[in-house]
Amino acid sequence: MVRMGCPTPAGCGPAGPPAILRAVDDGLTEQQRARKARVRGRWTPPPGPLPRGPADDPDLLPGPGETLDHLGGEWRIFQRTGGHRFSTDDLLTAWYACRLAREAGLDVRRYLDLGAGIGSVAMMVAWRLPQAQVTAVEAQQVSAGLFARSARYNDLSPRLDLRRGDLREAELEPVHQLVTGSPPYLPAGVGGTSHDPQRDHARFERRGGVEGYAVATARAMSDDGLFVLVHTHADADRVTTAGRAAGLSPWRTLPVLFREDRDPLIALYAFRRHPTELRMDEPLVVRRLDGQRGQAFRDARAEMGFPP
Repeated sequence: MVRMGCPTPAGCGPAGPPAILRAVDDGLTEQQRARKARVRGRWTPPPGPLPRGPADDPDLLPGPGETLDHLGGEWRIFQRTGGHRFSTDDLLTAWYACRLAREAGLDVRRYLDLGAGIGSVAMMVAWRLPQAQVTAVEAQQVSAGLFARSARYNDLSPRLDLRRGDLREAELEPVHQLVTGSPPYLPAGVGGTSHDPQRDHARFERRGGVEGYAVATARAMSDDGLFVLVHTHADADRVTTAGRAAGLSPWRTLPVLFREDRDPLIALYAFRRHPTELRMDEPLVVRRLDGQRGQAFRDARAEMGFPP
């Protein structure tokens, strides 16, 4: 596992300033404290940027119907109990983006997340790449508001430009070495709708689909840049066609098996600016037949600051 050095003199991980870590734990419920002791009690987070915690700001404590959950390292994320919540898909998108950026030799100083939602992918990448300035575009006010609070909690705000609006209309300069996206998987009108608007927009293409993400990336990505997104495995042809139509070249694909005896439901897709040969990576197994996490998934979690 690649471990990163501390990006600030304030200290990293559990050896950092005790006051900061105490402030972080002030926002936990009793249930979260018990789970932290069970899951993280014998685990030491890798070095990485520390959150500021709630300090004296009541807005940085969970409100009614909200939770404050662990993300990478000591970072936390605000989520609604009945709303859209971060997932394995988000974790793997962030991990694959960071992994491929490293393989491509990119020094990521400008990073963009399209359709950022509650900020899970953007914050995981930002934790892993503390040198990067982050731009994120999100149209839903509820999700953007949660993201903004999480960013303040984690002390990400000084290097975050959170733009509230439709990514198809966002004014973006071609300066981002890394772009990520998590498009909705289902066209509008396919399958049952959700009564919760936040979850509905995360699932259905209410503001377009992968094609809009590809076009926005073509406007925003640097000449040597990398675009990584997650989508269904069954829509691989649609995803690659959308990228090519926007002038992006398919580079890598990683199928994901949530159980090793089942077909892949999702895949991670990577694009570059210039023509490349498409390479299919060996499928990543989330759960083995015995119910344990696959080794590649354990490694991905560990690299992104999660207990393996």
